[in-house]
Amino acid sequence: MDLAFSSYELGILSFGAIVAGIIILVKSGDWAISAAVAIAQRAKLSRMFIGATIIAFGTSIPELFTSVNANMQGFPSISLGNIVGSNIANVLLVLGAAALVCTLSVRREAVMRDLAIMLIATVIMIAGMIYGVFTFWMGVGMFALLASFILWQYLRNEIDTSEIDDESMSAVQAGGYLLGGLIGLGVGSEILVKGAVTAGAVIGVPEAVIGMTAVAIGTSLPELTASIAAAVKRETDMLFGNIIGSNTFNILSILGITAMLKPLDVDTTLTGFDMWFMAAVTVGFAVWLMMSIKITKTTGIAFLGAYAAFTLYQFSGVLGL
Repeated sequence: MDLAFSSYELGILSFGAIVAGIIILVKSGDWAISAAVAIAQRAKLSRMFIGATIIAFGTSIPELFTSVNANMQGFPSISLGNIVGSNIANVLLVLGAAALVCTLSVRREAVMRDLAIMLIATVIMIAGMIYGVFTFWMGVGMFALLASFILWQYLRNEIDTSEIDDESMSAVQAGGYLLGGLIGLGVGSEILVKGAVTAGAVIGVPEAVIGMTAVAIGTSLPELTASIAAAVKRETDMLFGNIIGSNTFNILSILGITAMLKPLDVDTTLTGFDMWFMAAVTVGFAVWLMMSIKITKTTGIAFLGAYAAFTLYQFSGVLGL
């Protein structure tokens, strides 16, 4: 039986996958945030710690699978481009969209440790990209640094003294919702990414552009949906913890694990504008928070505009601009 599809049919199927993936992501993000809030209350853990660990790791699962699979299959530019693009999207796209829901603010002292490790991770990543390859031992060192930081962070965790809401979900319910939410985030992202990659192939978009845009945006949707859900619930500490933690996990965990499984060669096209733009966005984000400047709706629109310009730049060659 001939199961070949025309370009038009593939395009329709890809669009359907994108829509289905987004629907799953939105619902899963809401589940994960609700469960994380309940867990934070019952375990007396701060919202920042939960957002920077459990939620950050859970929403980074799509990046992990995508980067590992791409590198193992001989597409290192997609693997590394996914991480670079995701870290840019987490700040400009995710924060920009969340700021449209409510004004975002955070206590400076609550994010200083997380910002420090995020900046250190970014410096390590840039150094590896300039070196030209991420080796096995570099991956081991990166992952060990992350594990040490999480342990230290847990030991220094701020106790949440707020009383548990009588209507809050039970520990079993919270665990079930969190697990279901994280699984949904992974499944929804996988469906969306596959649809986006197929759509890109149909219209003839180069591999490097796919890695920096479609794949990066697709794998950042868990952060987007989880952060919007947090913004709706006014859980801004958890929101910032998720974004900072995700950017850190993307580098130290995902890049580290990818390199441990197979040395990751760096595509030199990524060591130009894209690498330094990621660095500028990361440092700018850190300085913004350290100065305790609120991210308003106007700022959010500016962030989204900057991300749109970055995406257009990625497609400029294809569009002949």
